[in-house]
Amino acid sequence: MASREDGGKIRYEEIHSLLDFFSKNTFKTKDTQGNSRLKVIHRKCLDLFAKDYKYATIDNSGGELCGHYPAKLVLLEYEVDDATRNTKVGSLYDLGWMHDLFTKARLARCRSRFVVPVMLYEGKHICRSATLASGAEVYGRSGLDFLFSGGESIPSEDGMVSNGMSRDQAVYVPNGNSEWQLVDSIRMQDIRLLKALNIGTIVDLMVENKKVKFGMQVTSSEKVDKEHRYADFTLISVPYPGCEFFKDYRDNDYVAEGLVFEWNQGYVDADLQVPQSLIEKSRCLGIDWDRYRSWDLIKLTQNYLRLMLYCLHHGESGLLVHCISGWDRTPLHTSLLRLSLWADGKMHKSLSALEMLYLTIAYDWQLFGHNLQDRLSKGEEIFFFCFNFLKHIAGDEFCIDRVKGETNRPTRSDSEPQFDDTVLIGIEDGSSPARRHRDSSGSMSSIGSMSNCVLDGTTVPFTVGDDSPFSGERHPNGNIPIMMQPMAQRAVLGSAASSACSSPMAVPSKKPTPVEAGSKSGSSVGSWQIVTESGSIRGFTTSRDSPVLVGSESSGSSGPGSSPPEPKEASMRKMRLEEVRCIFLAHYSAVVGMRNGPEYGGGLSGFMGQLASKVGFRARANIV
Repeated sequence: MASREDGGKIRYEEIHSLLDFFSKNTFKTKDTQGNSRLKVIHRKCLDLFAKDYKYATIDNSGGELCGHYPAKLVLLEYEVDDATRNTKVGSLYDLGWMHDLFTKARLARCRSRFVVPVMLYEGKHICRSATLASGAEVYGRSGLDFLFSGGESIPSEDGMVSNGMSRDQAVYVPNGNSEWQLVDSIRMQDIRLLKALNIGTIVDLMVENKKVKFGMQVTSSEKVDKEHRYADFTLISVPYPGCEFFKDYRDNDYVAEGLVFEWNQGYVDADLQVPQSLIEKSRCLGIDWDRYRSWDLIKLTQNYLRLMLYCLHHGESGLLVHCISGWDRTPLHTSLLRLSLWADGKMHKSLSALEMLYLTIAYDWQLFGHNLQDRLSKGEEIFFFCFNFLKHIAGDEFCIDRVKGETNRPTRSDSEPQFDDTVLIGIEDGSSPARRHRDSSGSMSSIGSMSNCVLDGTTVPFTVGDDSPFSGERHPNGNIPIMMQPMAQRAVLGSAASSACSSPMAVPSKKPTPVEAGSKSGSSVGSWQIVTESGSIRGFTTSRDSPVLVGSESSGSSGPGSSPPEPKEASMRKMRLEEVRCIFLAHYSAVVGMRNGPEYGGGLSGFMGQLASKVGFRARANIV
């Protein structure tokens, strides 16, 4: 059993250290025991879970269950607070039985990446896994298990009725004419695990029905199971591009708007399949599913997320999300679910943005086997896309309380050019304080230090935190780096968590800081770049051109001597997600860097490189 520990606090330099370690090392479970860094990462994840949940763990320290799952698999039981944290209550799980379920079901999934719960929403598990293993893989891994364990891990018909569940309740019963008796038995164990976790909906992100390599089918999936073993579950096929497509995203200067997957490729044979009953019930979402092949990457990801949130909110059972191996597309969507529900005050209620970022990177991505080092070497920036995408789900229409059946406000097509919320970015030090804003994408509008950000005209307070490695530190140019930490976060964010979606909060007005006061003495305004909401840089101008804030609701001249636009109220959800994104971008640019042509080239990559230099780090010019 786990309890809260005081070691759960995360500091800024730990995000930097985590990203650095993650980008240079491929995670293997068996390395955990001999690697002090991995031990610390595991321990911190457990500490962060313990702040809000009572949980149990299943040991996987040697990789016996899966060689690229965490050394301790976390089973969340229920939420706790300060009043109930130390209440002694027995575990809701029979841990020995759960370990047995995992052991016997592991062979049913590709690479032994079995179904494991990773989140808890209103008593319902959100799980992740790989897709179903092919018959060839099942027999191959079973043979290896037989050799190395004497056949103990191969499931048998004996003992299948346990824990009060009859055979009919727990598993699909195969007919006697099945050609693949072992596959039947293994997949029954998978179904048994799903039902034990009360999973009712399976979301399949594969663009294939079965993965084929070198002419051989190497995986299967629930949607094409010939025996219809998974007929008791709601099967949703939402094909989503694999990590290779995110090289196109990088090559497009990290702009996802208008970036549409080529659905006519030969290997793409899976169609979007949403049960008609679910389509009828979810008409309030206003999604025309027949048009999914015309959606760009933004629209595709947004609509899939809204569908999963709808299923979670209206369903009485849990949700499983998987792709092929479960370590690229799967962490993308589970991370977005975790961060979205946290921003709504529905999950991890006591965690700060810094803590949520650490937990998501470490647990959802690194400890479940995402190979960031390999993906970066190939330019497949799916990891970066995940956190940069938070700007596209910051609106309250993505709040889970808004999918009850209410009509949402119409949204524009994501393939259209987006010039509203465009801001001007000061490149040189000493930019006019009147022009220091942040657009809705979170792009830094002044490379020097700032105490406030402006999100769609909304002022969000930030300050240099005492625990920041840059606190009190100055560079030769006289500026303090802009590593940011929210002011009075526990008092502001924590108290409003329960009303994150529906109760906008009045934000304190900006107060001059010593940093800003010092920057006013600079006489050079420098050059300016126009940065759109997508983060791309559209063009260049100079201070003589009287730059104007384009498309803002309170737009007007922002030339020398003019006042910044009046701030408006921001939802708690938007403030939280923007904060996570800002912190991530600052550290990612410093540790990993952006690769797109020459060092500090145009567009978002150039801007991120400049940001890294301004905060005192040197971004790596070449990832590959």
